[in-house]
Amino acid sequence: MKRTDSGQATTEYALVLIGAAVIALLVVAWATDGGGAGRIGELFDTVMSNVLSRSETIEE
Repeated sequence: MKRTDSGQATTEYALVLIGAAVIALLVVAWATDGGGAGRIGELFDTVMSNVLSRSETIEE
């Protein structure tokens, strides 16, 4: 009887998906609770101000 590892790839794929889901849930929990939303807003403001200031220097 020959033993195959055909189910191993499926198991590894499932474990990777579970790991990615856990990380995504942690990011969502951080962003919505505990000040993460404020940090995301600050990051967005910083990025937008940098983009706008660079576009103003290009136009001049």
